[in-house]
Amino acid sequence: MTTVLITGGSGFIGSHLVRYLLDRTEASVVNVDNLTYAAVMEGGDVAHAAGRYAFEQLDICDGPAFRKVLADHQPSAIMHLAAETHVDRSLDAPAQFFRTNIEGTFTVIEEATAYWNALPAAGADGFRLLVVSTDEVFGALGPDGRFDENSPYQPNSPYAATKAAGDHLARAWHQSLGLPVIVTHCSNNYGPRQTPDKLIPKVIANAIRGEKIPIYGDGNQMRDWIWVEDHARGLVAALTHGVVGERYLFGGVDEVSNLQLAGTICDILDSRDPDARIGGRRQLIELVQDRPGHDRRYAIDWRKAESDLNWRPNMAMATGLIDTVQWYQTNRQWWEPRLPNYGMDRRLGLTRSGPNRTRMSPK
Repeated sequence: MTTVLITGGSGFIGSHLVRYLLDRTEASVVNVDNLTYAAVMEGGDVAHAAGRYAFEQLDICDGPAFRKVLADHQPSAIMHLAAETHVDRSLDAPAQFFRTNIEGTFTVIEEATAYWNALPAAGADGFRLLVVSTDEVFGALGPDGRFDENSPYQPNSPYAATKAAGDHLARAWHQSLGLPVIVTHCSNNYGPRQTPDKLIPKVIANAIRGEKIPIYGDGNQMRDWIWVEDHARGLVAALTHGVVGERYLFGGVDEVSNLQLAGTICDILDSRDPDARIGGRRQLIELVQDRPGHDRRYAIDWRKAESDLNWRPNMAMATGLIDTVQWYQTNRQWWEPRLPNYGMDRRLGLTRSGPNRTRMSPK
């Protein structure tokens, strides 16, 4: 039976990927995660797996520990998702991003290379390392066009720069040493169990609580959104059908401004749970100081994934947002304690830029 090792399998995207593999395939899954503030799933929180799930808590920068996990579980593939991902946190404290996204990715790649080299020929031929990246490594788009597999790297935040570095390491090890690497990029993910420091759950949480909803700058930054389960399905398609050395991009069909998105979420909550004390929730939206280096627009051209992997997004955002709002309404006990416990109830990203030093990325 195939065994897939997932780094960061307790994170938002990783936890959906773990569940997808266990529910939709016959693969066994090894979840390697350090259970930081960003973990949304406890290590053993997959009771239905019937012996097909194992959890290993470790820091991916710990080479000997990661090496032991590889030796113990003998995976036929590694899907590397472990990363620091919150842009605002990267502006305040980039050192942890450098450590996890660069040093950690280097460690995973190096240990994967040693493991792959030691496999018998049949196992080595089938082994894959899938490195999961982001569209933010490409920087900001103008009003037209979309990112594709040939887009140049132009990262504009410490988060994006460290992810770009990890991508380059993966490419270099493939080109020079032959490591069977596939790299993927995605647009903004959304869905249940996302921590409330990210835009959509932050808007939902504040709207439910009747608190001000901060939107950066003029709110006209455009984003292409992908339902997290569509992304998980795409990652499995890339792993099983992708060509070694290639890159694949996964995105949605809906492009919307941050301001429009916040308004839509307010309307959904007003229709589902009107509250006379709060009133119309759109009045909670306020424009606040912009994020330093805030990328103006992202959008994904996923035609290569469609033609090569037979993948396309299934979830329309109008439906996905309703499902997401409903989940946060039902699971308030899950997300509400995270706000004060992990500093998700306060603004980050401005401590080192100064009040007059923000800039807008080129339109």
